[in-house]
Amino acid sequence: MASLVNKPAPKVKAGAVINGEEIVESYSFEQFLGKKHVVFFFYPKDFTFVCPTELFAFQEKLAEFEKRNVAVVACSTDTEETHLAWLNTPKDQGGIQGITYPIIADVSKTISSNFGVLGGEYYYDDNGFLAFEGDPIALRGTFLIDKEGVIRHASINHFPLGRNIDEFIRLVDALQHNEKFGEVCPANWEQGKEAMNATKEGVAQYLATH
Repeated sequence: MASLVNKPAPKVKAGAVINGEEIVESYSFEQFLGKKHVVFFFYPKDFTFVCPTELFAFQEKLAEFEKRNVAVVACSTDTEETHLAWLNTPKDQGGIQGITYPIIADVSKTISSNFGVLGGEYYYDDNGFLAFEGDPIALRGTFLIDKEGVIRHASINHFPLGRNIDEFIRLVDALQHNEKFGEVCPANWEQGKEAMNATKEGVAQYLATH
């Protein structure tokens, strides 16, 4: 599948659980257009093992995202009711009680498919029956969407590979620095470090001092 980077994010409209306790029937990203950046991440399944470590890791960093005016939104192919049950299960019993950012229910698997993170694909077998090859759940995809609804970063991990949440904060900082100053951010750039002008002279000057 072709990269979605620098393209408008696919439309999102589905049921979700918000604030860890309320099911809404039609959650979308339209509320953020012109107002917030969005970190949208997919995880494979509720009531599993690596997934809660990632959801709690995003929750622990939620204040850092919020002070940067970034909304964090999760998504899996489980139902809203399963999300809510997991959210109502204490952490020491394998649950994710305490997660407050929205979790979308991609029951139809169309959101995962549109973002290119569904762990397999549908096809018609030799008898003309619709079949699926692979895993019909979401891979660990993460997307940074700007205020105009354009994807500026995309990464996809296989099921066993958990994410480093600090890297997404760094990417938010880099994007917002570029938007504010027009400078580009070199390898290993972090907030507070020197960036550079996207010119031959700017690159030469940066490399000469680093």
